[in-house]
Amino acid sequence: MTYAPQRPVDVPPYQLQPLLTGFTDTLSRSAGHPVTIRCAQAIGSEIYVGCSNGELLRFALQGNIAEAPETYTLLSRQTIPNEKPIDEIVLAPSISRALILSDHQIHFYTLPTLDMVPHTLIKPIRNVITLAVDEQHLKRPPQYANDIPVPVEPVEFCVVKRSAIALYSLRERLFFQKEIPLPNGGVLARRTGRYLCIADRENYNVIDLLQASLIPLLPISQAADSDVAVKPSITVISETEFLILSWTGASTIGVFITGEGEPVRGTLEWPSHPVAVSLDYPYVTTLLPNDTIEIHSIETQTIVQVVPAPPEGPSPLSGDRKALVACMNGFFIPSTQRTEKLRPTPVRLLRRRREEKSEERPASAEGVDAVPDIPAL
Repeated sequence: MTYAPQRPVDVPPYQLQPLLTGFTDTLSRSAGHPVTIRCAQAIGSEIYVGCSNGELLRFALQGNIAEAPETYTLLSRQTIPNEKPIDEIVLAPSISRALILSDHQIHFYTLPTLDMVPHTLIKPIRNVITLAVDEQHLKRPPQYANDIPVPVEPVEFCVVKRSAIALYSLRERLFFQKEIPLPNGGVLARRTGRYLCIADRENYNVIDLLQASLIPLLPISQAADSDVAVKPSITVISETEFLILSWTGASTIGVFITGEGEPVRGTLEWPSHPVAVSLDYPYVTTLLPNDTIEIHSIETQTIVQVVPAPPEGPSPLSGDRKALVACMNGFFIPSTQRTEKLRPTPVRLLRRRREEKSEERPASAEGVDAVPDIPAL
């Protein structure tokens, strides 16, 4: 069951586009047992995939034949030291690092080549239940060789252990900041700035990391007796806002909560408990157990699009949907859709006289004779 859009838009905000297909079959044949995708992340023209056999794959966008779209091609594959399933990949492009969570350990790699940082420089962090990197720091763009050099700010993150939260700062080296006791532990956490929203086995809480204070929020499930498997879900909305999901027994509600524990906006609702939630402001995208995808507007809390379940039979879009992944710095998607609508169009560029240009420079950005920044097609 799924809800229909209350206010469908003329042009839906999303469409499905296959990026990588069939490579798990090759991995399964070479391994001699089924290999599945556990997690993935992407930035620019690179896609990183973590597998159930501990393999870390790097794909890059490369051209093939003329007039055909570029495709993602496998550049490298390697196995992390413990050869255990990879649970999470976190990209910190501003410091050219990737954090890989596997078998309760965090390993550190360089971007984009995925070379492991030597243990003499940074040792793996052990006894990890889950981690939460400051999502405001993850949004910082990478620095390229031809960019004007700017000071590199450290990336801060929390490591949730059995009964404590450890705070770290990462740049070229790893620095331990402090530890906050957490008697009830935690299974999922998300951080934005000074606030950490964390779920234990029963409830959501928000922690002020500067004050080391905890505010209880909502139960993960409000149903006393329920056969529905309910997993916690926390999504960072802004610098001071989270979205948390709670099962009522008949449906799931989504509540927007500030770092001070105050509810804001309205609420979202789903007929079943979502499998995954992803933010692409101003939309919240959710994957439901029946493989449909619902897109809500954060501003109006209404459904603007429903993507139906994948078709049966052989198709690049067929197969079970497992998760939704938000890539904070964006990535390239090759496509040939509507290329027949593109036609080269000559554009006459009018240049000002030198004396007018020097006298009217402040207004040139809005002048009709200004040279356009983007070529027209």
